[in-house]
Amino acid sequence: MGVNGIGGLFFRSADPEARATWYREHLGIGSGDAGVWEQEAGATLFAPFPADSDYFAADQQFMLNLRVSDLDELVASLEAAGIVVERRAEWDAEDYGRFARIHDPEGLPVELWEPPTAG
Repeated sequence: MGVNGIGGLFFRSADPEARATWYREHLGIGSGDAGVWEQEAGATLFAPFPADSDYFAADQQFMLNLRVSDLDELVASLEAAGIVVERRAEWDAEDYGRFARIHDPEGLPVELWEPPTAG
């Protein structure tokens, strides 16, 4: 098809600089030149959800899902910074990996996903 990845994610913000700083400081995103973030190769799911889905808040049009390599370490770091982290046992599955959820300063849900280890 010619498409080989996501080139960027662009969204409106009430305070773009503060929001960019939050992502850079807490998640390491956008720390390069002009906010460029060099990612590791891996699975990226592109999945429209039904309009009435309850998987994330109805007042949000999308949720950001980020692949992480050490969920427990990241969760500890976020909690130490005063960021509320939600965990649910039903979110963790051997086939899919482990999940946690936070919200950015403007309320966008950010799902943290640690893929299952290859076994």
